[in-house]
Amino acid sequence: MSQTPKQSAERSVPTSADVARLAGVSRATVSYVLNNTASVRISEPTRRRVREAAEELGYVPHAAARSLRAGHTRMVLLPTASFPAGPLYEQFLAELQWALRRLDYTVVQYGSLGLDGDEAARAWAELRPVAVVSLGEAGLTPHGVDVLKRSGAKAVITLGSRPVAGAHCLVMDQTEVGVRAVAHLVERGRRAIGVVLPQEPGLGPSAELRMEGARRAAAAAGARIEPLPLSYAEEPAAELAARWRGLGLDAVFTYNDDYAVLLMRALQDEGIAIPTETAVIGADDLLLGRLQRPRLSTVHIDLVTGRRLAELVDRVVRAPHDVADLAEVADVTETYDLMGVRAVHRESS
Repeated sequence: MSQTPKQSAERSVPTSADVARLAGVSRATVSYVLNNTASVRISEPTRRRVREAAEELGYVPHAAARSLRAGHTRMVLLPTASFPAGPLYEQFLAELQWALRRLDYTVVQYGSLGLDGDEAARAWAELRPVAVVSLGEAGLTPHGVDVLKRSGAKAVITLGSRPVAGAHCLVMDQTEVGVRAVAHLVERGRRAIGVVLPQEPGLGPSAELRMEGARRAAAAAGARIEPLPLSYAEEPAAELAARWRGLGLDAVFTYNDDYAVLLMRALQDEGIAIPTETAVIGADDLLLGRLQRPRLSTVHIDLVTGRRLAELVDRVVRAPHDVADLAEVADVTETYDLMGVRAVHRESS
């Protein structure tokens, strides 16, 4: 007898009971295996049999039902960056998402463009994430952190250049990038140093901090600093290069390697020799810089790994008030410097 459309649809949705029958185990064992329950010991052959049965049937756990049982979602919300994401950031983000998924979290990237501060926090809270990891300068406030926690977020973690009261804050000292870049140029005998200030939205806060560090290093050596506002496009770079000799600069710190490559090409098109007339140093230590001729000097940045940050998220979710390591992060008024920096000398300086 032929099946009705309704019967076919019902039969097409496999259940955990179907998986249990095919694998020859209990439904509880299926749940333990597919939810990666660490507190229950299950042999590897049994785990493999359950996973193979689930794959054969096309079964996946019901996220909403699992959330009801756990009392919270397994969703970690990652607001999208409000700044142009470069290769270093993208690599870190990919590693973080991979590590969170290995820990059985669902990772959701939230497009927050046009939202800032408390408005963004309220939008994030509507999704009821178990954790929010805010990367960069997202304008998160102490009130926004409170909104998220009241909505059920067990972990609110920020990774940026400033702490936010109430959140677990991993702080990157952007001023040190400017210090190391200019100190390197000074060591190479340069005394009139331009510092590129990106004009792209979202880069302002970190650019200002890198400029602060550059000024600090220049003042200590008696060098001159010249701010150079620059948009990331060929025409503005060409315009800056055309008036370069009139600026009287013998070196430039370009904020990062992307701007360095942009400006180096414009300077070379103007016949300005690098490093003879102008030394150049970027930051981030991208492969792109090593492929330039001359090879680009840079500031290498050691960020916390995505894997370690994922482990921190998991620890805070499990025990929000008992977190250690990376460093001993608490609901903070303190800051934790998680970024090591060092200048890398190559041919451009």
